[in-house]
Amino acid sequence: MLTSQRKQHILSVLRRDGNVVAKALSEELGLSEDTLRRDLREMAAEGLLQRVHGGALPLAPAEADFAGRQQLASGEKVAIGRAAARLVKPGQVVFIDGGTTAVQLARHLPLSLQATVVTHSPSVAVELVSHAGIEVVLIGGRLFKHSVVVVGSAAMAAISRIHADTYFMGVTGVHAEAGLTTGDLEEAEIKRALMAASAETVVLASSEKLGAASAWVVNPVTSAATLLVSPDAPAKALAPLRKAGLAVLMSEKA
Repeated sequence: MLTSQRKQHILSVLRRDGNVVAKALSEELGLSEDTLRRDLREMAAEGLLQRVHGGALPLAPAEADFAGRQQLASGEKVAIGRAAARLVKPGQVVFIDGGTTAVQLARHLPLSLQATVVTHSPSVAVELVSHAGIEVVLIGGRLFKHSVVVVGSAAMAAISRIHADTYFMGVTGVHAEAGLTTGDLEEAEIKRALMAASAETVVLASSEKLGAASAWVVNPVTSAATLLVSPDAPAKALAPLRKAGLAVLMSEKA
């Protein structure tokens, strides 16, 4: 089998099974594990998959920049954002992450709501300008333009001085074994700090993030209280997450 044919087969296995186990696939194809691992390294460098110990997982398409992510699962994100907004109660202090689904959450908060929103996302903060009853605390630091969020030591220091009721978290990958992942080291550190400063974490995840993985691990999936998804989320992708102990909440249709 030619290298190009092997790579196409690897991609088909990823689509079918949601993962590649290097030892099993090398035996199936009659190849050495070294050869298959070389293929996986090359495919990872080409942005076709995410290598993990023992094999590979689908690469999270949500690693695109903010503008690119606006085109992904837009209907799902509206539904998830609307459902997440209903979870915010009067008087609460909540962290809202950056990202396109988080913007939908902010957009659907009631104009009458009295609460405090802390965010490191200028996009989320701008959505809340017209909400007279919502106190907006914008975390400062270096703007990471790819995701339009603030990162760095100044942001970490500010987060450490806050105790929030709920953190509404965005990630690029949610996988039972690989955990909650994102595509940037500093973003992962900020998300980890936000989780630590919150009584509970609700992960907002459209379908393309389920079963996918990025390079930087935030925390295990079980560190979150709830995974909020849309009715379009595939049952096959949700099953291992439920088995791992993650509570799954499904929004209504957009």
